[in-house]
Amino acid sequence: MNPNDAHALIESLRGGLVVSCQAYPGEPMRTPDTMCRVAQAAARGGAVGIRAQGLDDVAAIRAAVDLPLIGLWKDGDDDVFITPTLEHALAVARAGAHVVALDGTSRPRPDGRTLAETITAVHEQTTALVMADCSTFDEGLAAAAAGADLVGTTLAGYTAYTVKGDGPDIDLVGELARALDVPVVAEGRIHSPAQAAAAITAGAHAVVVGTAITHPTTITGWFADAVNGANSVDKDNA
Repeated sequence: MNPNDAHALIESLRGGLVVSCQAYPGEPMRTPDTMCRVAQAAARGGAVGIRAQGLDDVAAIRAAVDLPLIGLWKDGDDDVFITPTLEHALAVARAGAHVVALDGTSRPRPDGRTLAETITAVHEQTTALVMADCSTFDEGLAAAAAGADLVGTTLAGYTAYTVKGDGPDIDLVGELARALDVPVVAEGRIHSPAQAAAAITAGAHAVVVGTAITHPTTITGWFADAVNGANSVDKDNA
């Protein structure tokens, strides 16, 4: 991607909502056609970009939705499973992703390549940009130094050495936004419009929301738990 196109794509995400359209293995919605329809619905609702998982999903959404597409490929049982190798990254780019999201943590990658080597190869061999999914401030700094075009807080709370809170790590978003010249994307446990707005206020270039928009099983669970909790209170007071 030439610098002008890259700048235009990144600017198109500024201050906006990216919707992550993913389903877990074994779920009824885990088909490329279903995820494509979810992405189309998100676009109608005002999303400025889509994040999608899996080569078939990426290809289907790229063909049907005219928005910047962040693609990834979850594979393997190792700690590093978000687009874990260069081969995965190249495949995601060739499937149609404008941006390849990959693990940007300090953990060893399965193919033995460094993060910088992987990012450089993606830039040299494809037209895609790279988003590094990080979990700490130092990882964000290192990912930017390694050449990442965007740095995400995606894995904050999802590595063995970080703490998972109830909501997004807004403090990390702010710290990275103040320290980096590359755009910072807030992602992870953003479950309400207020939390999404707080991330933008903290300095996020864009906000990614997935579960709270595109995962009916989890959303249903939130409401079911609340209703069941209210029923328990009523019974206790009876």
